[in-house]
Amino acid sequence: MQTISPRLLVATLAIASFAIATPPQRGEYGERGERGERGQRNMGRNLVGRVQNDLRRAERFARPSGKEKERFYNAQRHLSQFDREMSRGKFDKDKLDEAIDDVHNVVRNNTLSPGDRDEIDGDLRDLRELRARRGASY
Repeated sequence: MQTISPRLLVATLAIASFAIATPPQRGEYGERGERGERGQRNMGRNLVGRVQNDLRRAERFARPSGKEKERFYNAQRHLSQFDREMSRGKFDKDKLDEAIDDVHNVVRNNTLSPGDRDEIDGDLRDLRELRARRGASY
């Protein structure tokens, strides 16, 4: 009877865990493979959730005070308001524009780690793309 080498076992487990941990790529489907308006709405809401998580992580790292804290708060608040409208089936471009402006202010004016700045800057591009497409096929 053959035995599995420890190196082969470790390599196989590493590859399997990476495949499981890798998030699905963005495409034409929303959560659970939903197509159409509901799937698009879920993708927009997923983006908002991702941006909010990135902002929270950056805020924990920076430990802001004063104006920096206010900029984080404004970005989170407007993203939340936009998400609330999305959950009701309404694409509120004005709320999204406010959120984009606030996230831009965080990137431009707050002290951030290079990684957080790059991540949030990428989020900003994705939010602008969402706005340009009005949520369609994001």
